[in-house]
Amino acid sequence: MRRPPSNERSQGRSTPLATGPMELVIFDCDGVLIDSERLAVEVDVLTLRELGWHLSEAEVIERFVGRSDRDTQAAIEAHLGRELPPGWGERYDQLQRQAFDAALAPVDGVLEALDQITLPSCIASSGTHEYLRYTLELTGLYERFAGRIFSAEDVARGKPAPDLFLHAAKRMGAAPAGCVVVEDSRSGVEAARAAGMRVVAFAGGLSPAALLQGPKTILIDDIRELPRLLA
Repeated sequence: MRRPPSNERSQGRSTPLATGPMELVIFDCDGVLIDSERLAVEVDVLTLRELGWHLSEAEVIERFVGRSDRDTQAAIEAHLGRELPPGWGERYDQLQRQAFDAALAPVDGVLEALDQITLPSCIASSGTHEYLRYTLELTGLYERFAGRIFSAEDVARGKPAPDLFLHAAKRMGAAPAGCVVVEDSRSGVEAARAAGMRVVAFAGGLSPAALLQGPKTILIDDIRELPRLLA
């Protein structure tokens, strides 16, 4: 699907975020802060193929990007009609760690953007706390968010349910209507909308813009655009 040119997509971008005061910026992690999605999807395709489920990268992105490990595992087992074999999780983690150790980096421009944002901020991610600490330390971002990192492990339901974002807002002392969520996946933007929050959808990664569009949502192609929207 053809993406509209940048100037078409920028029209009215400030309108949804200008409807009320902004108290808190909630960042997703994978694909927004760290450029992990491309590496993870390659591992997903490989390990799913070994299980007998042949999905393209585009299908993996649509089905699983932004979802928690527990929800992803449940979906795989439901499709296969059986439990995953013993040791599958360990093999996946090993392949992912090898890929991350070799090539994981912050999203292009995100350090510049973070340096310009003055609003309180936190992370709310589908990853586990162990995974988040590992990847954020690996990319030099952990200290920026230490003490303000929330995981799907903290709530009963992961994205696209709103639980994680509502939990993060409550812990940070912000009203949902005052929160802006920065997301890059369909399940993430759906979760933010369900939480009654405004959304900046980063379409410069793997998820097509068509999966991210919706109410109270602004699309950006470059994360460096974020500080201007939050100013």
